[in-house]
Amino acid sequence: MIVEHLSLVDFRNYAAADVELGPGPNVFVGRNGQGKTNLAEAIGFFATLGSHRVSNDAPMVRDGADAAIIRARLAHGERRVQLEAQVNRQGSNKARVNGAPVKPAELPRYAQVVLFAPEDLQIVRGDPSARRRFADQLLVQRTPRMAGVIADYDRVLKQRTALLKSAKARGVRGDALSTLDVWDEKLVSLGTQLIAARLALATDLATPLAAAYTAIAGADHNPEIEWALSVAGADTGEDGDSGAGSTPGHAAETARTDAPTTRIAELFRQALAAKRTSELERGLTLVGPHRDDLLLRIRGLPVKGYASHGESWSVALSLRLASAQLLRAESRLGDPVLILDDVFAELDTDRRARLAHLAADYEQVVVTAAVEGDVPGELRARMVRVEAGRIVGPVEPEAADA
Repeated sequence: MIVEHLSLVDFRNYAAADVELGPGPNVFVGRNGQGKTNLAEAIGFFATLGSHRVSNDAPMVRDGADAAIIRARLAHGERRVQLEAQVNRQGSNKARVNGAPVKPAELPRYAQVVLFAPEDLQIVRGDPSARRRFADQLLVQRTPRMAGVIADYDRVLKQRTALLKSAKARGVRGDALSTLDVWDEKLVSLGTQLIAARLALATDLATPLAAAYTAIAGADHNPEIEWALSVAGADTGEDGDSGAGSTPGHAAETARTDAPTTRIAELFRQALAAKRTSELERGLTLVGPHRDDLLLRIRGLPVKGYASHGESWSVALSLRLASAQLLRAESRLGDPVLILDDVFAELDTDRRARLAHLAADYEQVVVTAAVEGDVPGELRARMVRVEAGRIVGPVEPEAADA
């Protein structure tokens, strides 16, 4: 897949912008704060229906505007597809494919993008929510219908939690809240689908993750990836919850054995029943995929808290490269667009060279950089300068080397 043209209206700091892209490397250069990352964010939106920087859409709309428009012309071999997303400050977003209105959830069927940015260090070092978000955005690209499952789960979760908070305020205890049973079944049905998809994703990422880590770090540290499931009793440290009391090994075993959906649903119902009193006391939904964590290890130790800065970067990079490899192997759209947003400034010389070599193999790569010299030479084929929300013009590679 190749993005041939990108057009923005009232997106971030762009009143209006049009930029042509080509196959191979495309580099946006300019000082910090000029809008390079906004271009990368706009391309990524079609694939993930969100931003890699913020959790809601409003910040993507230009100050003073009610909505932003993102348009892109994509090439899938000889086929051309025109995508359009209207990102609203308030209310639901809208989308079009070749001019025809569609649900926004349809957009990832046409666009696959893997974006790596400095914020990705939080995937390995941050809270479980960062790892869940990474996994779910990849799930949407891998299986677009999961966008609806995740949205429905979040909606049911909010409604169930609102009911728990209301019950807490009224002093309801034990099994006196019979209406909770209806929401439990909806939560279990949707949550089981999400848990099963996440487990399959971790299994399928394991091999490409190990290969990518060795390629980036230049060493084999045996990276591992698996889910700690709250429905299986794992303590993921969310909101100070102490878990359901089972050992971490129990949760890890459940995640590794590719449990059928019937078993996951059974565990979910049992966990909800065991937690009902605590949930009514706290006014929170204490088990489900919204409280799971994606465990990452190298050399048998958790990356978070044990890995060095360089190792953490290697794991984060490897997760994105493994994602790209997985999408490339499964997709009919060709390679995903690989975006490296202000990444090279954070890497040492060896990792820069290794990443550039791996990236250059993709059909299209988009790189952003504040300093031209940070971009390895093999990725400097097409360079465009960005200044204060404007596409100024191309930069000759010879000038970038000066």
